[in-house]
Order: sequence, then C-alpha cells, then structure tokens
Amino acid sequence: MCGIAGFIGEFAPDLLGRMNQCLAHRGPDDSGEYFDSSARIGLTHRRLSIIDVSGAGRQPMWDASNTVCIVFNGEIFNFRELRKHLEADGYAFRSKTDTEVLLNLYLKYGDGALVRLNGMFAFALWDTRNRSLLIARDGAGIKPLYYSETRDGLVFASELKALLHCRAVERRIDSRAVHDYMTYLWCPAPRTMLENVKKLEPGAAMQVRGNSPVISRWRFYDLPFDQNLCTMPPDEASRLVREHVQSAVDRQLVSDAPIGAFLSGGMDSSSVVACAARGLDRQSFDCFTIGFKDKSYQLEGNDDDLPYARRVARHLGVDLHTIYVGPEMARELQRMIYFLDEPQADFAAVNTFFICRLAREHGIKVLLSGAGGDDIFSGYRRHRALLLERFWSWLPMPARSSLRLLSSWLPSSRTFPRRIAKSLSYAHLDGDARLASYFHSAPPEVLNPLFTANLSKQLGDYPFSEPLVQSLLRLSPDTAKLNRMLYLDCKHFLADHNLNYFDKMGMAAGVEVRVPLLDPELVSLAARLPLTYKHPLLGDGKWIFKSAMAPLLPQDVIRRSKSAFGVPLRHWLRGELHSMVADTLSEASLDRRGLFDRIEVQRLLSRDRSGAVDAAYTLLSLVCIELWCRMFVDPVVPARP
Repeated sequence: MCGIAGFIGEFAPDLLGRMNQCLAHRGPDDSGEYFDSSARIGLTHRRLSIIDVSGAGRQPMWDASNTVCIVFNGEIFNFRELRKHLEADGYAFRSKTDTEVLLNLYLKYGDGALVRLNGMFAFALWDTRNRSLLIARDGAGIKPLYYSETRDGLVFASELKALLHCRAVERRIDSRAVHDYMTYLWCPAPRTMLENVKKLEPGAAMQVRGNSPVISRWRFYDLPFDQNLCTMPPDEASRLVREHVQSAVDRQLVSDAPIGAFLSGGMDSSSVVACAARGLDRQSFDCFTIGFKDKSYQLEGNDDDLPYARRVARHLGVDLHTIYVGPEMARELQRMIYFLDEPQADFAAVNTFFICRLAREHGIKVLLSGAGGDDIFSGYRRHRALLLERFWSWLPMPARSSLRLLSSWLPSSRTFPRRIAKSLSYAHLDGDARLASYFHSAPPEVLNPLFTANLSKQLGDYPFSEPLVQSLLRLSPDTAKLNRMLYLDCKHFLADHNLNYFDKMGMAAGVEVRVPLLDPELVSLAARLPLTYKHPLLGDGKWIFKSAMAPLLPQDVIRRSKSAFGVPLRHWLRGELHSMVADTLSEASLDRRGLFDRIEVQRLLSRDRSGAVDAAYTLLSLVCIELWCRMFVDPVVPARP
C-alpha cells in the first residue's frame, strides 16, 4: 500500500516533489523519485512497507536489467506462485517484493501480465525500449488512480489532490458530475467533480508515449456477472463458497507487517475474521470495532453492532479493541472530504478512519475488511425490492404510475414507509432505467429544482440514470436482473463509494485495507451461482454465504438481519452540523458558487425541518459539494482543514 504519482510530457521536474509531499500520508516509511529529462518522464512514490520491509523494496523500482521502471500501489497476492515460474524461466530478483515480480512478469508477457494478477493495484510502468508508460488499475477498483490529459501531457496520481499541484490541470467543475453526486451521493467513474480529471475505471489500462495523446486504452478485466449460471446441489455450492472464502483470506494474510481485521459483528467481517483465525498460526489476532458513547445512534433506528462484535470475538478467541465515539464524529466532516478527494455524503468514512487510527495505535499496518459480501452474494434491501417486482411489474403503465403516486404520500419521517416509498417511486420506468433507479438517493422531482438555471442549461437533457445504464450495456441482454444489479453494485457502488473511502481513510491513518471477499476467483464463483442460492424470493439475502459460514460462526450472527453503519444524521443536521449547514447553504455561499438555487435550497431545508420530506442526505450532499469546492477549487492548491 503506497501512493504513486507522475507524468509524461512537458512538466517541470519539481512537480514530482510537490505531488510526493501531498501524498506523504499514504507512505510514511519511505519515498523516491525518478526523472528522465530526455524522455520527459517523471515518477514518484510514497511507501508504506508491508512486504519485504527492507530498503530493497524502495520505489521507483527497476528490474535487474534496468529495462523497465515502476511505481506501484497495492499488493499482488499470488506473487509467490508467479515468482516461482519466473525464476524457473531465468528471471533475476534482487528483493522479496511483489513489485519486482510485477516488473519481471511484464518483461515476459508485456501488458498480458495484467490478466495473470490476483491483487489490488494501481501502477505506472515505464518501458525504456519503446519509451512508453503503461498505467493500470485492478479489476475490482480497490486501488484508486486519477489522471488528467493536459496541454502539456498526462499527469496521474493515487489521489486527486496531488494532481492539483500541477498548474496545467484546470479547475472547471463538471456539471454532470455535480448531477451524479446529488443523485447517488457518489460519482460513477470515469467522471470526477473536475472536467479535466478522470478516474481510471476498474480493470482498465492505458498506454502513453511522450506528450502525445493516449495511444491506447483497453479493458483487461470485467466483472463476470454475465456468465452462464451453474447447476449444483446446495451442499456442494455451500462447500465451494466456504473453500473459496478461506482461500481468498489465506492469500491475503501474506504480510511482513502486523495484520488485523475490522469486526463489526455482521456476516461479512465475521466470516473474514473466522477464516483468518483458522489461517494463522499465531496465538492472537487483533480485531477492531466501533461503539457509541451514548444512545444518540438510536435516534434514527440504527442498530448497535458492538454486542455482536463481542459475541464473535469470544466465539473465535480473537482480541477485540473498541473505539467509542459520539457526536464529535460530525466535526470530522471537513477532514473526511479532504482525504476522500470527492464529496461523498456518508459518515461511514469517518467510522473507517477512527478504526484504522486505533489499529495503527496498536501497531497494526494491515486490516482485513468484509467489504463486498453484500455486493457479490446479494445482501442489500434493493436486491429484495428488485425480486419483489414480479408481484407488480406486470401491471399496466397507468396502474404502475398510480403506485408511484401512492409512494409520494407515504410518511418520510418513519423508516419502513420511507423504504417502501423509495422502492415504488420509479415503478413507471422499464428495463435498465428502473434497475439503475434503485441506486438513486433522491428522485428528479427533488433534485432538478435545486439546480441553478445555468447548471440546468449545461446539463441539457442529460438522462438521470445515464452512467449506470451505459455500464449495463456491457452485459449480455440475457443476464438476469439480479446479476445486472450486482454488476452495478460491484462496478460503481463498491468501487466509486465504499472502496474509495476504505482506501483513502485507511491511508489517512497509515493503514492498508484489504478486501478478501473481492478475490477474483470468489467473485467468479458467486456470479455463476443460481440466483435462488444468493437470494430466495421470499427469504433473506446471502443464503448460500450464510449456509457456507454456518459451521464457523454463532447462529445469532448468521441469522442477523443486514445492518449498515448508521449515525443520527437528521439529528446532527439540527445540532452538531447546524452552523456548517447555515454557512455552506447560506444565500451568499450558494450565489457565489452558482451551482444550486438559493430559494429552492432554503425551501428544501424548511420542508425537511418540518418533516414534510426526508432530505437529510440530499442536504448533506449539498454541504459536502460546497466544502469540497472550498478545499479543491478555490485555493491554489488543496487546503487541508
């Protein structure tokens, strides 16, 4: 786990130092730079030492023949097997790192090396033979990579904030990205808030030569949710899932630094910890969780995870460390946005930061996470809502439109009616448009009035679900609806939201976060399982995963319903965040920014406070976008709060 940055083109070499310093939190253990004035190539690296912590692992790293050079962020979990084959073919090694394995694998296979990797990675590799730069990102999108094609060439970095140290990167806001952030609370790749900055998509690569335009782009991996579904007895499927989860966790236990795990007491993190405890020879294994100092988290129906985390820790015999938090979490909003690089409206990111900071205080540099279980085995409420469509989707359009109208009358102040209303609010749509609508945080009739006339003009007729519908075009039309939704979960909700905050907030605390449940072999197995094994029509989600883990975990944890990390946001907006809301959403602030209509925003605030609508996350998203602009657009370089 590290931070990388660099360029190819007409850039001053001192840009490397500025980007390197901006990424210092990602790699407190070491740093390095490489610049070739004749080729106009520059690479810089910050290191968090995990595998081969000696100086032999320093980057930028050259192969033994000094032919290719790399800056690499992440881990290759099958590097030992790959190294054996490379050594048998005569390739030389000077370290025990996975980085050097990647260098030699490229020398043997060229860009064909990408399909042989099992890992989480973003890297840039300079080939002196053809003077080209290969840039790639792992298939699940676990590691981030931002880039900008400027008048001077291409510049890239692990974090967007590092790119803004380059004067050639323009600060013009992307109107469609603003629309997407408001719609989803996160922005689907490749867009970012800036027109001139893109996210390299998961499983994508590009090759650049000199300061010319990108000479080639391609996708070397895509999520395999359009495979033919297999037929196998439930017992066999359960056994295979358990074996694949164990193998994935075992692969990701490789580390020369101390390793621990998140443990919320939910199915996913508990399963990862159970497999890790079996795969380790040591007597103790450190796990970390979060608890609340008071009962404020219950104000909006949030569950208490801590008793379940303790139950699992006792059952597995692992050490559990708890950090207790309260309303002071709200004060971390500005720091959260700075480290996320993007205006994501979700306090789960702060939760991640607190846990990672606690782990680092205990000397742990690597944490295993259970992220991904809901996304590959079908564990979200929207998956159940999708399956229940069969009970009403056959209705004629007038009847479905009536369902939509009915949903607007349900009270938004109560959790269950609010969820029913959301599941029916797009009943009038068909096909992929309706499927993509399940990811919306707010409907068009709430969001569209908030945009200024100028922003609305820029948006034109931009379709509300355009990014997700376009992604679904990559799947076969015959792919089942549930697998189409799981594809969107993994490709966008995970990569653009959850994995982004796990990476950024983990690195803000100097901790590498690994996600074994996104192992490509496990994802492939999950994608081809019968749909009813993942989510029976009238049963709970993740049925096959629960069956597989039943021998390892307590039954009350297996049977526990889905529980996301929750904060009393609606309470905070009226309390701890009140002054920030008043500042960022003031008429003067909104007029100065020119993105949102001050009259409509104030109307939404009033309706939310009166209980006429539930606009908590829409309001938080408005606040986050303004705070992001103040940090990333207004200053000459991003201003850390």
